[in-house]
Amino acid sequence: QVQLVESGGCSVQPGGSLRLFCLAFPDIYNDNCLGWFRQAPGEDRQGLAQIHTDGGTTQYRVSVRDRFTITHDNAKNEVYLQMNSLRPEDSATYYCAADAERVGGEVVGCPADAADVGAWGQGTQVPVSS
Repeated sequence: QVQLVESGGCSVQPGGSLRLFCLAFPDIYNDNCLGWFRQAPGEDRQGLAQIHTDGGTTQYRVSVRDRFTITHDNAKNEVYLQMNSLRPEDSATYYCAADAERVGGEVVGCPADAADVGAWGQGTQVPVSS
């Protein structure tokens, strides 16, 4: 059963901006961590940004912190990734992910390692080229 659906990927020129969308089913959205990962051909899937939907705490990969912003809309069960100043090296398939580190049922952290994520969307491609 599909629980995460990404959209918004398209070709963009270097220096451009793009906003990605992730729609999550309510049972996977509420009090969870949703995040964005990307994978370029031949490379490992890397975490970019994560957000705790119950509170809005965010975390970022250092290399994208100044250019990418993750936000969420609890009324729509959606998470967004705003990407600015895109570079050719940002070209990849971008994935929405959902999982959380819990202690006693409480969220204590959001996994930034793809190996620790249990739910994935199908991915949306973002080619950056002139």
